[in-house]
Parts: sequence; C-alpha cells; structure tokens
Amino acid sequence: MICHARSGRMPAMSHIVHVNQNDVAPREIYPGVRKRVLWHGTNGAKAQILEIDAGACFLKLDVHHPGPEEVYVVSGTFNDGARDYPAGSFVHNPAGSSHLPQSPDGCVLFVFFPEG
Repeated sequence: MICHARSGRMPAMSHIVHVNQNDVAPREIYPGVRKRVLWHGTNGAKAQILEIDAGACFLKLDVHHPGPEEVYVVSGTFNDGARDYPAGSFVHNPAGSSHLPQSPDGCVLFVFFPEG
C-alpha cells in the first residue's frame, strides 16, 4: 500500500540526497578501519559509515572539533577506549571530547558530524 498526501500533491523533493553505502568506495584511515563518506553539508556537516575490523583500533586519539559527533552502532561492538557499546547503541560525543575508537569483534557505525 502506498500512502498519498491528502492534497494529492507530493512535497518538493529536489534536495533529497540518496546513496547506498555499497556504492561508496571505502577509504582506509588506519589498518583495519575504513570510512565511507555518504554526504557532505555546506556547513562542514557530514555523514559516514565507519567499519572497524575485529581487533582494529585508531592509532591516535579522536578529538571532536569543531562540533560534536553522533554515533549509532549498526552491528558488532564498538569500544571508545573506556566502554563497550553493542549494536543498537547511540553515543553522543560533545565538542571538545575525545576517545580511542576500536572494536574487539568488529563493528559497523553510522557517524554524523552536525558541525563538521
């Protein structure tokens, strides 16, 4: 069943961006850690998929500047250097915070930077 707007007209959709993560080539940022940038905003905002292989770890501290970082754990277990976050977890890292991303068994994350 398809729902139609009561007015009979569809809203303007010219600014919608759609991308399948599998259509974006991964770029290795550390051994066993890859990112797929899905979208860039005009203010520096961006959305990406981060894939961390089992046992892989960032090689340096990840500092959030100029803005916060929003993380949703799609699969696996994400560890920020202090605690584990299983699939389904949401993590907000405020501007100025830092952590050391890693995964004991591998994970896939959706990461959003609202301010770049």
